[in-house]
Amino acid sequence: MKILLAEDDEDAATYVVRGLSGEGHVVDHLADGRQALAQAMAGGYDLLILDRMLPGLDGLSILKSLRAARIDTPAILLTAMSAVEDRVAGLRGGADDYIVKPFAFVELLARIDTVCRRPATRDEVLELVTGPLRLDLLTREVTRDGVRIELQPREFLLLKHFMERPGRVQTRTVLLESVWGLHFDPKTSVVETHISRLRTKIDKPFGKPLLVTLHGVGYVLQP
Repeated sequence: MKILLAEDDEDAATYVVRGLSGEGHVVDHLADGRQALAQAMAGGYDLLILDRMLPGLDGLSILKSLRAARIDTPAILLTAMSAVEDRVAGLRGGADDYIVKPFAFVELLARIDTVCRRPATRDEVLELVTGPLRLDLLTREVTRDGVRIELQPREFLLLKHFMERPGRVQTRTVLLESVWGLHFDPKTSVVETHISRLRTKIDKPFGKPLLVTLHGVGYVLQP
């Protein structure tokens, strides 16, 4: 999953990021509440983990703003505020779960599993299909012509981005912002490298290319 972590305690953030990355998740970490709100508003996340007390804007205010904007990304609040009224306020503010610090990492994993296993609404898309490609958003299974394809977490997010926009050109800048959460050019070949790896898996074994480069413009996944 792609997870946004808003946490201003450096030690706690390092602990959570290291643990979730080890479980195969892609984690973007921000320590400022206003930046976290802007990032969450941009979308593209499967889960939000928000500290209740943040500089700039607190986690509960972030959550209320997102829910008011009809952004229903699952969210877990982390906080040292353990009073019943605090937990109730968090849940009523739109949180899917509420964890009191300090907590064990295995508990966080269990809460994440529970939140992300909840039944989808009737309008929720569970599978993306582009030509012979199928991507299951629940099991994270990817197939082409029925053949299973193993992808790394960032490759999965990159393919998901393209399959949500079939036939539409995606520039390098858009990919950096949407898939890597970067609002600047790192001056590296990270996009090109991952595009190459993705092609090796979804195109090369099947003969006919689906992911095409438009030189000087960007990339497009053709149905």
